[in-house]
Amino acid sequence: MAAPSPNTFAGNPLDRAGDHRDDAGWMAERLARTDGACLVIVNGELLVEPGTDGEQITWLGAEAAQRASEADRLFLGLWKNSPVFAIRLAADEIATRGRLIDLRTAAAILADAEAAMAGTAASLFGWHARHGFCANCGQGSQITSGGWKRICPACETSHFPRVDPVAIMLPVYEGGDEPVCLLGRQAAWPAGRMSALAGFIEPGESIEEGCAREVLEEAGLGVVSTRYHSSQPWPFPHQLMIGLICTVDSDQARANEAELESVAWLTRPEARAVLEGHHPTIKAPPPFAIAHQLIRSWAG
Repeated sequence: MAAPSPNTFAGNPLDRAGDHRDDAGWMAERLARTDGACLVIVNGELLVEPGTDGEQITWLGAEAAQRASEADRLFLGLWKNSPVFAIRLAADEIATRGRLIDLRTAAAILADAEAAMAGTAASLFGWHARHGFCANCGQGSQITSGGWKRICPACETSHFPRVDPVAIMLPVYEGGDEPVCLLGRQAAWPAGRMSALAGFIEPGESIEEGCAREVLEEAGLGVVSTRYHSSQPWPFPHQLMIGLICTVDSDQARANEAELESVAWLTRPEARAVLEGHHPTIKAPPPFAIAHQLIRSWAG
């Protein structure tokens, strides 16, 4: 078993049963079971209800999945051999039980396992909404494999859920009187918010090369070395955040105004003050974001 991830949206506890999803008979048997459970997505939001330790996913029974159309149903996996589904409903189809919350709110309040399952469902539904037509021939494609694949009936091309890799990195300079890390700020963020630097990995580029390119583009710094920290599925809509801590060659950072409004160097005590909410001007990224964990790891 893999080591547990420190990041929200990771740690999905389900057996994804990937070796069975292409078996239509096996999938039909899972759908017919009476011991299944089903979470609900409405316009990208999650249905939740009060639980013993705060709010939790509103779990419906197997019949809810059985009533849903194939286009509005996903097979998420198995929990102790019982099937778990997600369904998509219209706002007027949900009962009064519970309330709807967006995924960022869910990330902040749900148990890690439930946030991971909700994030998986939201990513898959989002992919289906954007990829209804075959990229090869342009014809409409069809859902199969419990929602984990689309097949074009015209040219028989298979299409699989998209995952976009993103390097997210905390630059660190160690050549001064004491080590410092660099945070950046985008103008659209809440007042005072600063975070790690980040950017999509481009075709033909390694993770390390993407990290170095983004740090040079955004802050004008050269990367000397790169250390992997952890990764985070990020369902907005379907990124994989690859968390890095990188050593840079200078403390003469300059913000690329096309991407960042400003940058700031922090010592370890200053970084801890940011995380604890005590810094006079800088606010940390939320705890469910991998950027928060990168800063926490470096700051000790």
